[in-house]
Amino acid sequence: MSTSRAPLRVGLIGFGTAGRFFHAPLLSSTPGLRLAAIVTSDPARRDDILATYPDVQVVAKAEELWPLELDLVVVASPNKTHVPLATAALDAGSAVVVDKPLAITSADGRALVEAAQARGRQLSVFQNRRWDGDFRTVARLVADGRLGEVQRFESRFERWRPKLKGGWRELGGRSEGSGLLYDLGSHLVDQALTLFGPAVSVYAQADVRREGAQADDDTFIALTHASGVRSHLWASATAASLGPRFRVLGSQGAYVTYGLDGQEDELRAGRTPRDEGFGVTPPERYGKLGAEGAFETCPTLDGRYTDYYAGIESALRGEGPVPVNPNDAVAALEVIEAARISADEARVVKLSEDQVVKLS
Repeated sequence: MSTSRAPLRVGLIGFGTAGRFFHAPLLSSTPGLRLAAIVTSDPARRDDILATYPDVQVVAKAEELWPLELDLVVVASPNKTHVPLATAALDAGSAVVVDKPLAITSADGRALVEAAQARGRQLSVFQNRRWDGDFRTVARLVADGRLGEVQRFESRFERWRPKLKGGWRELGGRSEGSGLLYDLGSHLVDQALTLFGPAVSVYAQADVRREGAQADDDTFIALTHASGVRSHLWASATAASLGPRFRVLGSQGAYVTYGLDGQEDELRAGRTPRDEGFGVTPPERYGKLGAEGAFETCPTLDGRYTDYYAGIESALRGEGPVPVNPNDAVAALEVIEAARISADEARVVKLSEDQVVKLS
């Protein structure tokens, strides 16, 4: 990619939840990047785009992006389209960011990584939850040894949505990558692997609770890491009482925090990283650090979704690696596939020695 300081031109495929509330505002707020084109075939979404981003070219099909010779293409379309669209963008000469999950299967994800390498193009995956303020706080506490030896890591994305919203995430089949195992599970597994390294065994439960739903909406994953840490991960749309977002138990203490990082809500409300206080957690929502009978308030680090695309901009200019290695996403897909087998067959699934070595 060019080392010129002219803005790098970016095309965005999709203007649903991911495109509208995450990628478009973050891309348009990142110095050195220019959101040049967005793909949508929906007339109402086209009008919304032009009202918010009047200088952006709106096209109806992804194929209309390829002649534009864009520096970067962001794929924020339904899961089943990630691999074919990313491959086409690589063939057109662009670097690519794919919203999670990278692919439906680890084999397809690995093939996409190899395709990018063969073409000499950069590929990354939008694992924005690595930059949640509460997760950054957990990572800091673990790295600093404040908890001692971590024994169990509990992480939850729980919601109370007893009625279906509709759409492929709830009504689609496995070939579409529908359900919470692929959706929120992609974040939960990525965070656990980022903190504690590769998993050697997986146990999971994936249930369909709501009337009319076709995909899992109440899911639990238990990982045993090669490091010895056990991760217990929950994703649910049917939790009438929400558990702690994180509960991390160590030999010297624990860290507990409730509530989701606020950056998503801010983006949905129309705020952007340019707004003062974006990503800052108010003191009343700080977590607690300590041990039974002696907990103290632990300030939450700021949320930094801005760091992802800042890292992409630097990588495109040859100034560092991409902020999320796509091989990490392949590792997460291998765990998700093992979780699916475990849930289907009600058993613990051992990951092969080859996988553990490869992911270390």
